[in-house]
Amino acid sequence: MERLAGRWRVDGGAQGAVTYRWLEGGFFLVQEVELAQAGRRITGIEVIGREKPFGAPTPGDEIRSRFYDSEGHTFDYVYEIEGDTLTIWGGEKGSPAYFRGTFAADGNSLSGAWFYPGGGGYDSTMTRAG
Repeated sequence: MERLAGRWRVDGGAQGAVTYRWLEGGFFLVQEVELAQAGRRITGIEVIGREKPFGAPTPGDEIRSRFYDSEGHTFDYVYEIEGDTLTIWGGEKGSPAYFRGTFAADGNSLSGAWFYPGGGGYDSTMTRAG
């Protein structure tokens, strides 16, 4: 998940900026979102990391997250990185709602698309802005 840390410009079906930063301790990555999509402003935060429930000796294997937006919605995701490919599953791994993108060789861009059940979705490119 280290490759996501930093500020990114987002283009495609949603436009704006996102920033990923590590919380102290390095266990959780926080994404701050400032986007516009279909005439709507989307702002919120997402906390990303391996869950370690109270009393558990070690964190789980999956990288999970919860997104909180300014309208009171919450969305859960599962992150998976294999090589240069990032997949973000909506809800649970294997969901028909997901993002899949590929990091450029220099790590300064991520290009892919969101896919939704029934054929919806949109292209998305993130370019490192700092």
